[in-house]
Amino acid sequence: MIGLKLKNFQEKAVDFLFEKTTSHDSKPKIVVQSPTGSGKTIILVAYIEKYLDYHEDDIICWFCPGKGELEEQSEEKMHRFAPNLKTGSLFDILSHGFKSGTTYFINWETITKKDNIAIKDSERKNLFERIAEAHQKRKNFIVIIDEEHQNNTSKSNDIISSINAKYEIRVSATPNKRVVGEFHEIPEIDVINEELITRFMYINKGIESVNVLNPKNEAEILLEKADEVRKQIAQAYEEEKENIRPLVLIQFPNLNDELIEFVEKKLNSMGYSYENKLLASWFSAENKEDKERKSKKLGKINIGENEDSITKENATPVFLLFKQALATGWDCPRAKVLVKLRENMSDTFEIQTLGRLRRMPKARHYGKDILDCSYLYTFDEKYKLDVIKAGSGFETQRLFLKDEAKTIKLKKELRNQDGNYVDEQLLRNRIYEFFKDEYSLDGIKQDNRTKLENAGFILGTTLKRHYLIGKFSTLMQVNEEYAQFGVMDMEVNTHAHGIDRQHCVDAIKKHIGLSYDKTHQILKTLFLKGFGNKRYKLLNLNLREFYAFIINNVDKLKEDFIKFSGIKHKQMAFLENKVEDFIIPLEEHYRYVPFEPNVRNLESNVYKEYNTSMITDDFRSTSEILFEKYCENNTNVKYVYKNGDSGQQYLSVVYGTNFDKQRLFYPDYIIQLKDDSIWLIETKGGEKNGQSKNIDVQIENKFEAFKEFAIKHGYNFGFVRDKNYELYLNNTAYVEDMRDSSWKLLKEIFEH
Repeated sequence: MIGLKLKNFQEKAVDFLFEKTTSHDSKPKIVVQSPTGSGKTIILVAYIEKYLDYHEDDIICWFCPGKGELEEQSEEKMHRFAPNLKTGSLFDILSHGFKSGTTYFINWETITKKDNIAIKDSERKNLFERIAEAHQKRKNFIVIIDEEHQNNTSKSNDIISSINAKYEIRVSATPNKRVVGEFHEIPEIDVINEELITRFMYINKGIESVNVLNPKNEAEILLEKADEVRKQIAQAYEEEKENIRPLVLIQFPNLNDELIEFVEKKLNSMGYSYENKLLASWFSAENKEDKERKSKKLGKINIGENEDSITKENATPVFLLFKQALATGWDCPRAKVLVKLRENMSDTFEIQTLGRLRRMPKARHYGKDILDCSYLYTFDEKYKLDVIKAGSGFETQRLFLKDEAKTIKLKKELRNQDGNYVDEQLLRNRIYEFFKDEYSLDGIKQDNRTKLENAGFILGTTLKRHYLIGKFSTLMQVNEEYAQFGVMDMEVNTHAHGIDRQHCVDAIKKHIGLSYDKTHQILKTLFLKGFGNKRYKLLNLNLREFYAFIINNVDKLKEDFIKFSGIKHKQMAFLENKVEDFIIPLEEHYRYVPFEPNVRNLESNVYKEYNTSMITDDFRSTSEILFEKYCENNTNVKYVYKNGDSGQQYLSVVYGTNFDKQRLFYPDYIIQLKDDSIWLIETKGGEKNGQSKNIDVQIENKFEAFKEFAIKHGYNFGFVRDKNYELYLNNTAYVEDMRDSSWKLLKEIFEH
């Protein structure tokens, strides 16, 4: 038996895995959601021990992420807690082949990185040959994929496919519950109740509002608050007679050595230095700058090669500096506080990082908030919880075109690269008129300020920022929309905030399709004093006000420019584009949901074996599902082809935006009726409870270009939308309101 008493939730997980991998009724893919700190490795070791007791000749392949040497840590835990089990490495497989009853710990990077020897021809047999050899001997495999999202590549998929395991167990802290097989979740609250992880996570405790004089002050405020909490935790441990020194982790953004040096000096002034060993750092040696820092300054202080110097419960350092994420699997339960510093105003915090702080050093709660909680300090505004799709939540199947459908030939349009000329003055004029109309602006600039402020724009020289505050029990709670926020006021600095302004202009640029320079020029013409033609000036902002205006209002400006780009615009002469022949691809990969009940083939589709598992609401809209089912039941429909979303192999139509930019869109369906006439159909969100479900701001521009294309080439066309589970078609003039007479019941047209 495993040399450790399992917690209740761990035993349940082991029993689940054993039941599913020994039952003929189980699906071959199994996903386990195992929160950070729940003892994932212990669960898997206990499961393997139990499984091999009954299936002693089977082989276990345990794949681990490439960085962090997690395969060595996992193998060491197996030796420690189940020393009776046999283990091996990739080298052992290549040298001697697979041995029965053995668990092989394999680092993904050793088999997927460029120039690896494991899958190449050589004097020794490669991995594929060793797998084939095992299959010839009728060996059965169980595959365990640890943090599989980090190596979801074609090479890794090829290896998994070649192993052809009886069962594939995928383990992750945050998988998607829409799985392709069996699913088991270990609730975070169960792990908390067993006292393995902290009861709550405090975010920015004690910082409800703050005034910042310059960007460097951000770091100072966070460091001072983190040290204050660290001292309180240390005092509480002393009162509990625990020999534990709490650790503060300080995470830096990329490429910011200036900030690292500032933090080092600040900590020195607080009494923490490399010299007195209270400060340590762990920077990767993957780039030249970090290597130089190590050799020139850090020397023995860097703990990357001696983790015990930082992970021991009473280790000397109380602050650890690091860039980006620490190695996967790194375990330091005494880490209680995280300071996450920013590179720019829009940095996003990865919520999974909180897992570093959640382990309880002694696997027990003390009944004291200061010890039973973890603490994050950051001024990041955006929080992201990565949801990993277990096996992508679906798979793909290759289908082949039916012989009769090979005769379908149409025309398609491609962008004319010589037609990308933009009349900048005309465009500026239209944007100016749009803002005037949108916000009722006029030539009196002071009134314009008031009107824009009334509309929600922020003016002045102060950057207004919100940051998350609160007390959270689980990671999912951190991601909830009802979270509370603190407020930061910071005076803009044109030197320090130049990169923030650039990020914001970039964010706007991506949504309108213009270059950075042209986008910036338009913004300066509209809002910056002394730049461009005064006739098109909406605000006379000085440089600091302009910086603050762009940074504070980036989201509103994006919304306005997106709205402007979708205004119905005459499809101009520049759309004299390239016309090419189109034929339906001979083969196609379609997504599908495995194990769907009552699957039946859709005989009207152009591809053999296209079926109902390929039109589920996992990845199809309501209007698409209804349309394909309608076509299948309509005897007047001969063939249906579901067009791709992008790529030169698919049928495309060129349309123009209100920015005079060419864009491609791909009609959803090609329909051939029994009389061989062709219909091109684009499906859109319909109406529900009187509210439109359409989210495409370019719908009118696409409609007009689509109509011209269809008339030019002699095709029937239409936009199809759903309402009350009925389909309606419009091919006259686009109107959003589906009560309009331009929307006709589809069956009245197709069955005419």
